[in-house]
Amino acid sequence: MEGNQSWIAEFILVGFQLSEEMELLLFIIFPLLYTFNLLANGMIFRLICLDPRLHSPMYYFLSHLAITDISYASSNLPHMLENLMKHKKTISFFSCSMQMVFCLAFASVECLILVVMSYDRYVAICHLLQYTAIMNWRVCTVLAIASWVCGFSMALVQVSLFLRLPFCGPQKVNHFFCEIRSVLKVACGETWINDIFLFAEGVFILVGPLSLMLVSYVHILWAILKIQSKEGRKKAFSTCSSHLCVVGFYFGIAMVVYLVPESSQRDEQKKILFLFYTLFNPLLNPLVYSLRNAQVKAAFHRVFQKQRTM
Repeated sequence: MEGNQSWIAEFILVGFQLSEEMELLLFIIFPLLYTFNLLANGMIFRLICLDPRLHSPMYYFLSHLAITDISYASSNLPHMLENLMKHKKTISFFSCSMQMVFCLAFASVECLILVVMSYDRYVAICHLLQYTAIMNWRVCTVLAIASWVCGFSMALVQVSLFLRLPFCGPQKVNHFFCEIRSVLKVACGETWINDIFLFAEGVFILVGPLSLMLVSYVHILWAILKIQSKEGRKKAFSTCSSHLCVVGFYFGIAMVVYLVPESSQRDEQKKILFLFYTLFNPLLNPLVYSLRNAQVKAAFHRVFQKQRTM
């Protein structure tokens, strides 16, 4: 066995077993969704940069969320489109490793940014008088930088553990991109250390933050119910419900994928969940935060009118 172990040049991504006609159809649909992702999140980011009224902690973190959504989709979707176009499903070992780094990093960063946004909403509603003192720009910058550094650090640890593994058999990865748990299944060596670290990271990134968010939203709900003004309650609830919608969708998929025990029958379901997350989750954030947010809609009209008068 020892003599057969070696580094390999590439992996074969099995993806979905589809006919060439279906692959052609997907090659038309996926670029459209990817383009909408770039335009929608790019619009949110540009609005936040251009409109001074959106220069607040909530929208500062929302701009980081837009960047992570664009980056996550861009880390795996272009290569998948290339495979659909050329009808080949291979990826080099180096590209696969880099794809794992970026996918894990951006997914972790998004989770941490969502946690920070829930903390911002907690302070804004439960400690309104101290809000500007607590959520000053220095604190916001530190929280954003810490989210990015923590996300990339954990991703690098996971990929470093992956790089120590040997590969000696057919390198067919049952996925449409280099998802780390799928790639680990084709390794020859023991992967229990990788599995432990993946589970620990899942608990740290998903279970811990979700518990903190649930506690904070219990306090937020209690504070909202004590607001005397009906308009004030409606505004506070609208802001928080948008964030809860995004959190529920994101954490629900992530916990099913990384914390539920593995099963061969669930591989296809997980691929569909990842595809849904890659294509539709990046569109969810701009839709939720723009259609349900009066400030964003007002900023869009102001910037549009300003551009017309120029």
